[in-house]
Amino acid sequence: MHRRRATVMVDIVVSSLVVLAACAARPPNAGRSSTTAPHRSPVATSPVSSASTTTAPGAVPTLGQLAGAFSGGEGFGQVEPSKIFNGGDPTGLVTDVVWKSWGGASATGTGISDYVGPGQVVATGTEETATVVAFDLGMCGDKLMYRAVEWYYPQHGMTFRPQQYEDICTGAYMPSA
Repeated sequence: MHRRRATVMVDIVVSSLVVLAACAARPPNAGRSSTTAPHRSPVATSPVSSASTTTAPGAVPTLGQLAGAFSGGEGFGQVEPSKIFNGGDPTGLVTDVVWKSWGGASATGTGISDYVGPGQVVATGTEETATVVAFDLGMCGDKLMYRAVEWYYPQHGMTFRPQQYEDICTGAYMPSA
């Protein structure tokens, strides 16, 4: 009886080790969509240095972080967010964002935002397709992220202007006003 119980216990231990080894070999995101809501980064209370550019192997960047002027926003600190809101008026909101790329030097996607043309006020803006560009990939503190984002409307002759953006590492508009 004791020998059979010992054999059963060994079989259980070996089976458990096989299961644990299989789990350890599986990537943490295997079987999950890349649009799964990730853990949100805590709100930064002060600007964070972005001097470092060393990245961890296999690290997936987030879209900045909740910081500064954008601490009340949405989408920051997330991977491939479907909604980006800088906390301002409707021109600072992009919804239904579909990313065409993510993880490279820049990420691009399209979404819906409030277009306000020349001579218009925000209240008369219209919802239109916007091109979203997340760029300046690097470290902000100890996190890999796109440290800048901007959106524009190519159908109105607009182009991507990397010198005008939201610094989503420190939470400031660039160039500063």
